[in-house]
Amino acid sequence: MLTELLVEAVLIGLVVAGALILVYFPYSSDAGLSEQEMQKTRDYYAEAYKAPPKEEPDTPQSERYVKIATDAANEVNVDGLVRSFVADYGLAGKHVLEVGSGRGNLQDLVEDYTGLDISSSVSRFYHKPFVLGSATAMPFPDNSFDAVWTVWVLEHIPAPEQTLREIRRVVKPGGYIFMMPARNVTPFVANGYHVRPYSDFSIEGKAIKASIMPWSYFYILAQGAIRPARYQWWKLAGGPTTFRYRRLDPNYETYWEPDSDAINSLDRFETALWFTSRGDSWLNQTSEDMGELAGPVVLQVNKPDSAATNSARR
Repeated sequence: MLTELLVEAVLIGLVVAGALILVYFPYSSDAGLSEQEMQKTRDYYAEAYKAPPKEEPDTPQSERYVKIATDAANEVNVDGLVRSFVADYGLAGKHVLEVGSGRGNLQDLVEDYTGLDISSSVSRFYHKPFVLGSATAMPFPDNSFDAVWTVWVLEHIPAPEQTLREIRRVVKPGGYIFMMPARNVTPFVANGYHVRPYSDFSIEGKAIKASIMPWSYFYILAQGAIRPARYQWWKLAGGPTTFRYRRLDPNYETYWEPDSDAINSLDRFETALWFTSRGDSWLNQTSEDMGELAGPVVLQVNKPDSAATNSARR
């Protein structure tokens, strides 16, 4: 009897996991921008950069946003993770770009720093170079930087694969990338299901809040099934992969919890696969990465002339 119940539970779990794979597989992708579209974006931000920074006074909503984001950054030790990246790869004196640099909280981790952000109002927080611009059409020549880091940005960009292309383009051969977008953002965060009390919700909302834990468990199972299959498919197909992710409905009115305003749900493994399928090296990969959901991906860019660059460094 017990054996039959266990078999039945396993079968139900497999069915649910299979359904989640079908529903939550990252089907979305974005087409690359044309050179004309990219130049139009660059021109727009170049012109905007000439104007005085927008005065955006702090509001209760913006203060809430900053507090939640700061608390989240402290909780996962973003400063320490980026410091380790800088130390591990000898970047303290190198030319480094931060994509989506916000208020420039990390600008003093290296000597030669440039911050890129789409908000002109944050420029007042910088004592190092700040560039107003879009991550999807960065105003820098190819191979401009020894390293790039980006933290909790990619999930907020409508065209994340275009951003990956741009990041890889501006990094020198043999250079390094530290990528830490929010991973696997669930559809529950937009309305704050994790942090709001049951009394805030209707009967339907209460049922959704109660289902979060089992949903998350089966989602992890589904993702664990997707990753090996995706990897094997790439090995069979060969060539660069398309970056896959899942679209979300963001909440731009109330920032209930981190990533309430996220528009993409991204997978750590998919991000690393996009780069490695183009010949780059995943430097902090471990044997458990098929199942690991969080944490940064650290890469070394191997463009055609990387071999000569790496040889010169030895």
